[in-house]
Amino acid sequence: MRGLDDFLAECDHGPRINGLAGFFAATAAGKSGMPIRKPVADARLLPSDELLRGLVSLHAARQGFFDQHYHGSIPYRLEEECRTAYAMLKYARDRGGPHSLYSLGTAEGTMARTLSELSEGQIRTLSCSPNAENYNCFMAYGEPPHADFFVGPFHHLTKDVLRSDPRLANFAHGFDIILEDTTFQMYSPNRVGQIEFVTQHLKQDGIFVFVEKLRATEEPDYRRREYQKDFGFKARYFPPDEIEKKQTLVLDTMFGNEVTLAQMADAIRQHFSYCSLTWNSGNFCSLAASNSEENLNRYLSQMATPAIPHEYVYETSLCPPLPVSVPAAQE
Repeated sequence: MRGLDDFLAECDHGPRINGLAGFFAATAAGKSGMPIRKPVADARLLPSDELLRGLVSLHAARQGFFDQHYHGSIPYRLEEECRTAYAMLKYARDRGGPHSLYSLGTAEGTMARTLSELSEGQIRTLSCSPNAENYNCFMAYGEPPHADFFVGPFHHLTKDVLRSDPRLANFAHGFDIILEDTTFQMYSPNRVGQIEFVTQHLKQDGIFVFVEKLRATEEPDYRRREYQKDFGFKARYFPPDEIEKKQTLVLDTMFGNEVTLAQMADAIRQHFSYCSLTWNSGNFCSLAASNSEENLNRYLSQMATPAIPHEYVYETSLCPPLPVSVPAAQE
């Protein structure tokens, strides 16, 4: 990667591990930011399927402190996480053979650990977080046999680290799937550099899934979607003073590192030939990209209908689109 030293320095100065470090540590430890009730996936919005029911149940049993804060903060993010995990599990079973998943920035790695347990090791996972508090939650249910955890920011996980750590050496040949979950926006708006750095860990025919909070094309639209999130959903789990406190402490800082959907698509386009928008909730979107049209189509075909009420959906496709031969699952 050209300009690697500058990129690493940029990440080292990111808010996630500097100004916001205290917020993330306290929330991951359960000392602050806890919802008044634990979010529970709405089964009415998800397919009636035995495998999915087992996944939702195990996911709920493995959650730590930060996951409860996170899933109480973003409308129907919990349902989408289960839907994504369900698609990844079916995708791995459909392709056969062992698979590997790198989940960066996903707090205590609940989704990754759940996939490793349910697949009985067919999907081996690596989660990543700068917070030891998240690692403590990851280990709270015992050391999982097919899931690993790297304590450190995503830019500290280099190929040399993977090769030199005996626990992680199996991942040195690359991952079949990488999930970036609202991580990049905590460091900088440099999506091109961030995607380039992480893509070095992806197999040539692998799939990169992004979950991003994005700026709207029109500023009033962004604000309206934030109001909907805060007062139509988040108020179910947090009192007004907690919502306002997070807005001032975290979200205003994070906004400076967000990009638009068009800018995100342009950054993806520089690294991948195919991409599809798979989910939207207000200002949040999920996209799946790959240089293998066959693998991306196979993954998209495993996705159930998005488990979210239509009033939260504003984006349904990329414009201009990146080519992909099946329609986005958001229809």
